[in-house]
Amino acid sequence: MNQTADSRAGLFAGWQGIGLIAATYVYFLIFAQFGFLARLHELGFRDAALKPVLGLMAFGGILASLLATRLKLLDCPRCRLQGGQLGCAAAAFLARMNLDFTAACAVALLIGLALGLQTVTLVTYLPRWLGRRNPMLKIAIGTGLGYFLCNLPFLFSAPPRGIALVSALVALFALPLAFANISGHEQPQRPARALAFGWVLLFFTALIWFDSAAFYIIQNTQALKAGTWGGDLHLYQNAFIHLAAALAAAALLAWRGITGTLGTAFLFLAVACLLLAAPQSIHLAALLYPAGVSLYSVALVAYPSFLSQANGTAQRALQAGWLYAIAGWGGSAMGIGMAQNLHSVPWQFILSAAALVSFPLLRQLSRAAKLQVFCVLLVLLVAGVVARSAGSPARPVQATTAVERGHQIYTNEGCINCHSQYLRPSSYDNLLWGPASDLSAIRKEQPPLIGNRRQGPDLTNVGLRRSTQWLRIHFIDPRAVSHNSPMPSYSYLFKDGRGEDLIAYLDSIQSPGAAADRAQVRNNWIPVPSRQPAQTATHEGAVLFANLCATCHEAGGRARWYAGFKRIPPDLSSSPLMHLQLNQPEAQIRLELARIIKFGILGTDMAGHEYLTDEQINALDDYVFDEKILRRSH
Repeated sequence: MNQTADSRAGLFAGWQGIGLIAATYVYFLIFAQFGFLARLHELGFRDAALKPVLGLMAFGGILASLLATRLKLLDCPRCRLQGGQLGCAAAAFLARMNLDFTAACAVALLIGLALGLQTVTLVTYLPRWLGRRNPMLKIAIGTGLGYFLCNLPFLFSAPPRGIALVSALVALFALPLAFANISGHEQPQRPARALAFGWVLLFFTALIWFDSAAFYIIQNTQALKAGTWGGDLHLYQNAFIHLAAALAAAALLAWRGITGTLGTAFLFLAVACLLLAAPQSIHLAALLYPAGVSLYSVALVAYPSFLSQANGTAQRALQAGWLYAIAGWGGSAMGIGMAQNLHSVPWQFILSAAALVSFPLLRQLSRAAKLQVFCVLLVLLVAGVVARSAGSPARPVQATTAVERGHQIYTNEGCINCHSQYLRPSSYDNLLWGPASDLSAIRKEQPPLIGNRRQGPDLTNVGLRRSTQWLRIHFIDPRAVSHNSPMPSYSYLFKDGRGEDLIAYLDSIQSPGAAADRAQVRNNWIPVPSRQPAQTATHEGAVLFANLCATCHEAGGRARWYAGFKRIPPDLSSSPLMHLQLNQPEAQIRLELARIIKFGILGTDMAGHEYLTDEQINALDDYVFDEKILRRSH
């Protein structure tokens, strides 16, 4: 009966298992490894507070991995898997809330416990959901789809709360998939010739440690990040490389087994890290790195499920628990911990990882095969060293001016993670922020600060659009001038002067000719007439004024910032607007007022509200004119 069920759909029998693998990888990669950390940064957590939070996640993952199949409370595989999925979904939903330190620790612990329970249960009983036909290919499809989806720009570049929501929905979506029972035989055939579990554990630990360290260094070094997965084009490239490499891993596992697959994965990662040192070869590293990651990621699922020498489900569960606890959670934590404050992958890391993987790699090979492997490693490593030495990257310039110091602070604080400095030609960017960017100038920057996503506005011409006082207020209390801004407070930068240096750098950012171009765009812009009912528009205008304008244009709101203004903004309840000629026709006054709301007033502290729709600008325009100007004149 099981054979009939397994053969009636051929390759597509076991699609539930493919979906479970893909959903697990999506949750782990985009949320547990990336989105949750971004959410903590968004909430203002820094090094001292981050370490115990992330430490609890690792502790929960290790604990649940070791105990996953021994729980008496959830005594069936489906119940354990669904328990882990529900825990993952709950943690992601909770991460969307405004967490304090205690709550963040609790959520991190829940992520670790739920993921540990889910992953170990899934790989232990994977034949139940995957079936027996073409299991390596199905694992590769699930893994490749997971990486592919995580690298799509709309998801990778989503704000942390959006990533948390998508991750929670993915975990809930996978719940019904656990009801499948494709195969009743949960113990696959043992491979005739396989590497002992201890050697495999060492191999995976070395790989994951090395990859985690390299990933952390690239993620926190803007020049490396910009050349590997910075920008939509790189993300799409990575998505397809991950998918192709995952599919290739299925063939490689069938041809060379676990040893050959992990050895190839390490070779790709090692050469990629050597190539990262040379600016002209980063594009090659960007091809090899994701390929190596996908190769070992497929093996990480396939080994405990189908390739180990475990004798029975209980032993397979025990091996899966130790593999994910030590190699997965322990190796990852060790790699990130050792990569702190590094901005390139040290050659000592590469040699250490090579030494660790050489023991299990050479153990199974014949003398001729060992010689071949040695020659290939030697040739590729020499090529990487040559590329590394040929790079001759420029030495960092000693910052002596406020602008130079501010530039370093901008990169060190990770502003590139939320703000771009690239305006696309012939796009809506030009109305919002100014003329298109000059790519030749961007390529000369060290490092290039194009940015990898826009959670906040582009900063190409921010020195033209925002005054130093506005920037100061925004850094100290973002929501005072940008209602509901997700940006955390950077008030701590002003305790030692770094805040003023950062402002000096941002004030210096202006494209040549941007002022004239923006003036022309402003003078040609006319808002589309509103179709809102008058009562609705009045209410919306009042809300917008309270949220966006009252900080500066009502006496109580501006008192906190009084000393820093170039000229004290008028209290619109009692003072006239200096930049409006009230003797003009009403239509002309309203149009000029709308342009001030949209673009601000150049040379003053009055900032524009570029993101507002024409309908919102019309509502705010009507409210200010009717309630502040017209009523006062009567």
